[in-house]
Amino acid sequence: MVDGRDSVRGVVSAGRMVTGPGGQVLADGAVLYDGGLIAAAGPRTEVEAQAGPGVPRLAFPGGTLLPGLIDSHVHLVLDAGPDPVAGLQAASDAELYAAMADRAGRLLATGVTTARDLGDRGGLAVRLRDEIAAGRVPGPRLLSAGTPLTVPGGHCWFMGGEVEGADAIREAVRRNAAAGADLIKVMATGGGVTKGGPPVWQAQFTPAELALIVAEARSFGLPVAAHAHGTEGIVAAVAAGVDSIEHCTWTGRSGFDVREDVVDAIAARGIAVCPAASPDWRGFAERFGRERAEEMFGRIRWMAERGVRLLPGTDAGISRAVFDDFVSSLEFFEHIGLDPAEIVDLATTGAARAVGIGGDTGRLAAGFRADLLVVDGDPLTDLAALRSVRLVVAGGRPVSPLPGAS
Repeated sequence: MVDGRDSVRGVVSAGRMVTGPGGQVLADGAVLYDGGLIAAAGPRTEVEAQAGPGVPRLAFPGGTLLPGLIDSHVHLVLDAGPDPVAGLQAASDAELYAAMADRAGRLLATGVTTARDLGDRGGLAVRLRDEIAAGRVPGPRLLSAGTPLTVPGGHCWFMGGEVEGADAIREAVRRNAAAGADLIKVMATGGGVTKGGPPVWQAQFTPAELALIVAEARSFGLPVAAHAHGTEGIVAAVAAGVDSIEHCTWTGRSGFDVREDVVDAIAARGIAVCPAASPDWRGFAERFGRERAEEMFGRIRWMAERGVRLLPGTDAGISRAVFDDFVSSLEFFEHIGLDPAEIVDLATTGAARAVGIGGDTGRLAAGFRADLLVVDGDPLTDLAALRSVRLVVAGGRPVSPLPGAS
């Protein structure tokens, strides 16, 4: 269970401390946090001396202290069941909000201290974000996209973001901004979860419409995340100047259709790519066909080798994508050739930078948010250690109970 009480002052120490970026490790390190921020981070003896007497201390001499994890693609309104859309449509706002709060708690309990919610209904994720920030509901820091923009009858139309024409597009972006969205989400292509909707390879907006969405979002200082499986939609999203491309599978009408020049443009413009690898990515490979899946998986590694920034995300909420197994999604990156230290950096410092919050989270340093994770073992050599969670602190609020802390 997690405890939503106000942030407190405390010292957390561990045998290893990953300060980030680049997997920098300090032996016998500690963090002093106060008022939701890190007041000091460094060698344990120095930090404890700075804290002074009477400050609560939690020591994990056999563990690793690192920044909290960042899941950059979740859908709190979906239940990860066999038919998550039906579950969403059947739920009242009150029922849905309660379920979303529970899912947020599950993310937090597994070490996720920040999550981007990329598909909302009726502003519920924004409301939950604010309740979490106020300490009234336990959960990770949320970055909410509000209601995603789609075409009439398009992908995720059931979330309420159908638009047609320039005026409707502007109004939808303005409505999300006024509701307090942290970013704008656009469904640039079709998607598999929408029964009867456009196929995944089909573009939903013209290049001019995507450019309008980005320009309108920029007028409010908001980044744009584009759901794009199909190549035509990816090309248009890159030309429009989006900040991240979700999925990016390069799907054409009759097979994969990769454009090397567009990949180079993605890298040159600093556009992040989130494969949104489900915790069930192994099962997906079996259902999709292992040979085709491996071709798709290998392309993600190839894009990274060409300089594309990758973002870790679970797509939690779609069928089989549960909210309490981020580590399985991180193991996807190990499968395509990244080592554990690179992946830990990807899920902390790298993700924070890519989603625009690298100035206040993703590192263990004075002045940063007190988003902390302690695990048994060493995740820089074995990702499975991330499953052995001993302590989570999100914005200075600890998760409890804390079994085995000395």
